[in-house]
Amino acid sequence: MAKRLPAFRDNRHPLARSDYHVHSTFSDDAVSTLAENIAAAEAKKLETVRLIDHVRASTTWVPEFLAAVAAEQIPEQLDVLTGVEAKMMDVTGRLDIPADLGDLTVVIADHQFPGTDGPWSPDEVKKRLRGRLKPATALQLLFDAYGAAMRGRPGSQLAHPFSILPKAGLGEVYATEQQLEEFVAIAVETNTLVEINQKWGVSHVLPLRALLDVELIVMASDAHDASFVGEYRREVLEPLDYAERIDPRERW
Repeated sequence: MAKRLPAFRDNRHPLARSDYHVHSTFSDDAVSTLAENIAAAEAKKLETVRLIDHVRASTTWVPEFLAAVAAEQIPEQLDVLTGVEAKMMDVTGRLDIPADLGDLTVVIADHQFPGTDGPWSPDEVKKRLRGRLKPATALQLLFDAYGAAMRGRPGSQLAHPFSILPKAGLGEVYATEQQLEEFVAIAVETNTLVEINQKWGVSHVLPLRALLDVELIVMASDAHDASFVGEYRREVLEPLDYAERIDPRERW
């Protein structure tokens, strides 16, 4: 069983009453069943939970997953949503998803860096940064990929956005106001939800206040064990409180 982390669960905060990123045994790295995740959400008095699992283009079990969720006993006060998590493959926003998902929500992830010629590992990005790739250029590639992915799959959700940056040695690279404004505009245009992720916290690149203003921020535990469903460390929630206290005239 995974080691438990110190948790802070404050159900007075509306966003903390939900968990939009919970994995089950349909993912090969998770240990809890769909039923266990639903029971955990009910026990913690959540209002909404999104059950998602990892897919690739070759994945065939999505109909089985959806049928299994539909067969579960859903508590009356709990809204159970579904989705699948898939990585961006390149700067065009191409996603590693099966062809027959219909309108199922895709949770778009930067598990690898969306490069110009395919996905780059963090080590590959670091190697390119030692060569001709400029940090600002790399960041723009990531913004371009997110924008294209959101427009290519409206109504999606961004998983732990920009979490690839520190892995790839880009943790201190900051976005421009133009990049932030365009990111928010595309999220609004495409009705894309953006996670505050328990595992990765709040990226310094994320325009948190602007996304809060348009009600596109959701909380996500990224739980792979039902015991972590709906649990958030205090330092993950504190940036929300700080952003809500910022002068409304300040965009970011």
